[in-house]
Amino acid sequence: MAEPIEKVSIVVSRGSLEGVYPGLIMANGARMEGIEATLFFTFFGLDAIIDKRMDNLKVATVGNPAMHIPTFLGAIPGMSAFATSKMKKEMEALDIPPVREFIEMIHDAGGELYACKATVDMFHLSKSDFAPQVDEIISVGQFYEMSAGSQIIFT
Repeated sequence: MAEPIEKVSIVVSRGSLEGVYPGLIMANGARMEGIEATLFFTFFGLDAIIDKRMDNLKVATVGNPAMHIPTFLGAIPGMSAFATSKMKKEMEALDIPPVREFIEMIHDAGGELYACKATVDMFHLSKSDFAPQVDEIISVGQFYEMSAGSQIIFT
């Protein structure tokens, strides 16, 4: 029989709704199962923890083959807003919380949230730009150190 998973480290690198939610759902599920969970936000995934952006994430409709629409239709003004509205209604019907609330839940359940130092520097951000639940800004090396013994998941 396989050993149970005790620790997961989840990398969130995309800033769209469909890019952020898988990591949040997996981290929350891990905490509910008593599994340690660390979230590492990098590149556009930082939008999920930037205080001024986290409430306004959108569905990516251009170049997203899972939308099952031609790229030119995804580029029509208002298409992203329409898809975002529809997705948020579906999530609300399933009682899936908005990003900010999800981040709070994961943090309150003992999940750890970190921002990637290289990306923070590249985008000229500081700790004050992030939601209060973000534990720290760390390097990739530090992320690997704290991920020792974890299953690393890239979303």
